[in-house]
Amino acid sequence: MRIGIYPGSFDPVTQGHLDIILRASKLVDKLIIGVLINGAKKPMFSMEERVELIRRVTKDLPNVEVEGFDGLLVDFAQQKGASVLVRGLRAVTDFEYELQIAQTNHKLNPLVDTIFLTTSVEYSYVSSSIVREIASYGGDISQFVPESIVDDIYKKAGEDKSSARISGRN
Repeated sequence: MRIGIYPGSFDPVTQGHLDIILRASKLVDKLIIGVLINGAKKPMFSMEERVELIRRVTKDLPNVEVEGFDGLLVDFAQQKGASVLVRGLRAVTDFEYELQIAQTNHKLNPLVDTIFLTTSVEYSYVSSSIVREIASYGGDISQFVPESIVDDIYKKAGEDKSSARISGRN
């Protein structure tokens, strides 16, 4: 069985992420969406919330599982028996960084290869940070994220804005 992992922060999951998930799920027998804890970022959603949101939007994909993880991706891949890492590329600027990560991961575990999928053109400009910013100002995010999670994002953006006002940030 060929197992792949699509890792990321997914804060929140976007149509671009979903595009990669749908396409990658056709390339492997089982695709694990690895929701990582990134200490360098302060996420809008907790890891548990991100896992739940992704489960909701992938519920109709029988070979897709969603799990949170912390630590090295290659260690997570080894624990799950994965031989393929899936990474999405939006633009040429993503490639340099992603290539360096892929080469490092391969050096750490030569049994794991990385495949790159280019995001479909209609999603090439979408990022989670753009979605968070638009939502924080009450803008229309419905074209950027799966419909089933739009309200969750607005609710969380409102909570974040309220906590910023309470703490004196704006």
